[in-house]
Amino acid sequence: MAISGSVSKSRWIAGAALVVLVLAAGAGWLFFGPAAKPPPAAAAQPPAPAVGVRVATMKGVSQSFEFVGRIKATDKVEIRARVEGFLQKVLFKEGQDVKAGDLLYQIEKVQFQAAVDQAKANVVVAEAELTRAKLEYDRALDLSKRQFSPQSQVDQNKAALDTATGRLMQLKAALTQAEVNLDYTDIRAPIDGRIGRTSHTVGNLVNPATGVLATIVSQDPIYVLFPVSVRDLDAIREARRKDGGGIAKIDIRVRLPSGQEYPHPGVWNLTDPQVDPQTDTLIMRATIPNPERTLTDGQFVTAIIRERQEAPRLVVPQAALQVDQSGYYVLIVNDQHKVELRRVQTGPNLDTDVVITSGLREGDKVIVDGIQKVRPGQIVQETVLPVATGG
Repeated sequence: MAISGSVSKSRWIAGAALVVLVLAAGAGWLFFGPAAKPPPAAAAQPPAPAVGVRVATMKGVSQSFEFVGRIKATDKVEIRARVEGFLQKVLFKEGQDVKAGDLLYQIEKVQFQAAVDQAKANVVVAEAELTRAKLEYDRALDLSKRQFSPQSQVDQNKAALDTATGRLMQLKAALTQAEVNLDYTDIRAPIDGRIGRTSHTVGNLVNPATGVLATIVSQDPIYVLFPVSVRDLDAIREARRKDGGGIAKIDIRVRLPSGQEYPHPGVWNLTDPQVDPQTDTLIMRATIPNPERTLTDGQFVTAIIRERQEAPRLVVPQAALQVDQSGYYVLIVNDQHKVELRRVQTGPNLDTDVVITSGLREGDKVIVDGIQKVRPGQIVQETVLPVATGG
């Protein structure tokens, strides 16, 4: 029994020693373990993104409005035969310029000249009959006054005189018509312009039912017509209204399909008094010089209504302009180098710039390069870019 008690005591002492060892090891790791591994250093802040900016500036700008237009000749005439006959001569070259009064076609004259000669002869006979009737009437009237002729004879001679007078008038009218028909055998240009292709050549029978022989289209000056919405027309009128109550003069320019601006300005001369109810537009028209024959009837162009005098307006590069569902906006960099979003209203384009009518002030720095890398509220490093030169 003494041995058994001694063994149990030895096991208890060994267990207690093991517990003390474990606690000592844990305390050593708690106090010395973290000190052996220093805490990680704080992460470095990324640099602010770099952007390129341009300063919103005032420029002299002529306010303009652009519309799709069509060139139209001021005069266009279809040449037709007015009498029937065989074409004897065609006296022009297709595509040449002609003057009013130039002889273009000639129809055989023989039958028309004969009709004139016959009509003249009829007039001579009628004049002779009128002379005889007048003499007989005067004689009967004189005899009646002396009671040598009854009144019935005077009345009869008066009726014969009136009939001869009417007959002469009829034949003179026939002579006039015959002379006109003879004149119609010479078909002349009624206007200045350029003549197109001929539909009939020498030897063909032509008459009023034949149709168009050729078309003459005037060349200089020429019209440009373009549809303008009622809303745009109100904007144009507002733009022309001066502070003093007057109306600013405008130029109407034309841009060719190649993109080149036509060198001669036009003069507005008509605004259609009726609005098309289907399109809510009306037609405006301007007269434009065409000395080089650059513009052609029926050609599509861009019509530009532009103020003659420039006015200072705020402009920014078109590259700065962004758009979303709410409309146009730009990103600017403020004095604290933070990005701000500004909603803007735009005016016409000016080369690579665009006019800003509201939303910005002169001197604001708008972002034109690196827009996709930044967002409102972000701090950036801006670089002012030089103003681009050239158109």
